[in-house]
Amino acid sequence: MIAVTQTLPANAAQAAVGTVLNIMDKWACSEKEKMALLGIGRSTLHKYQAAPASARLSPDLLERISYLLNIHAVLRILFENPENQYGFLRMPNKNSFFNGKAPMEILSSGLMSALYEVHRHLDAVRDGQFA
Repeated sequence: MIAVTQTLPANAAQAAVGTVLNIMDKWACSEKEKMALLGIGRSTLHKYQAAPASARLSPDLLERISYLLNIHAVLRILFENPENQYGFLRMPNKNSFFNGKAPMEILSSGLMSALYEVHRHLDAVRDGQFA
């Protein structure tokens, strides 16, 4: 897993905010989903979208960014075409963990455990474990 930690230079960690916002745009995330995924409020989201370098990099935000970047990385490994790389999270999934839900339905709960579990299950598919 890519670890985005407080030991990164501030500009590198803040660049990760801009990157993850771009990824969420490609995932067609609504404002509400972006807020849930990042664990932030509407005004903070608008501030970060306007100026990613203004992001306050709390341990919670850094952990969320790490999971989101890792989910993106796994999807790029699993799928060659951009339609699946960016659309998979919206597709209903019959894996027992997803139980017919699209992964974004689980992610948009905003729970850190949802980010962890979706990443873990996608990573297991990448490893051929089909957890």
